[in-house]
Amino acid sequence: MTVDRHSLLFDNIATAASSGGTANLDEEGGTPPPSQGSRIASSVLSPAVQLLLRSQVQQVDDLKVKIEGSDRQIFSGTIPKVTAAARGAVYKGLHLTEVALEGCGIRINLGQALKGKPLRLLESVPVTGVLRLNQADLNASLKAPLLADALSEFLLPMLPLTDSEKSLKLQDSQIKIEAGKLTLAATILCAGGTQIPVVLRTGLRIASGRELMFESPEIEVDGELKSSDFNDFKIDFGEEVAIDELILSLGEIVCRGGIRVLP
Repeated sequence: MTVDRHSLLFDNIATAASSGGTANLDEEGGTPPPSQGSRIASSVLSPAVQLLLRSQVQQVDDLKVKIEGSDRQIFSGTIPKVTAAARGAVYKGLHLTEVALEGCGIRINLGQALKGKPLRLLESVPVTGVLRLNQADLNASLKAPLLADALSEFLLPMLPLTDSEKSLKLQDSQIKIEAGKLTLAATILCAGGTQIPVVLRTGLRIASGRELMFESPEIEVDGELKSSDFNDFKIDFGEEVAIDELILSLGEIVCRGGIRVLP
């Protein structure tokens, strides 16, 4: 599958989640729904999971959840497949334009949960999905402390600054997304109120399944182009992440891949 038709992909997953079908994360059509679904899943688990997900986010414009499996499978603690699609979700200040996820072979302690114990995973779960971020949502996310602090800690040590200036934070960060390239403009507020404008221009591509790499980065500090020591710098997301596809087009980023959710 490629993500060039991502808008159709999200519409397909949302329709599957709301109508009882199977989310299509493949290039070809999705798998037909089972002839006999689970009344427990449709009447109890799906609404419960939807309420749980809504409680974990600050905002979501549209959320669809579908749990597949027979009553026998679910009572035994196995959920063959869960699909979810969301638009306009905000999680800890991070604005997610559209996200579609699919998890298979989920094992849970349903028997214990029915006796009042917390519901939990018994095994790790591979989750595949697609994420779309438009430029407006990405810039709104930069205002969240979670991302703003991480951006400062990541970028400032790489800039040609003195040791005392490296403890400062970036402010007024804005990102412009173009075909294959990102441009970050920000301001360093120094002691005494002096402001130093900083611009980073870089390509971004997949270096490996778990790594993204800056490609031919350029840093401009206070209007002057500076040499940097992070040519082809890699960002490692860890062994549980697998990035399959990354597309930077005008005004948006689309990423397809998977992550293993640990119990």
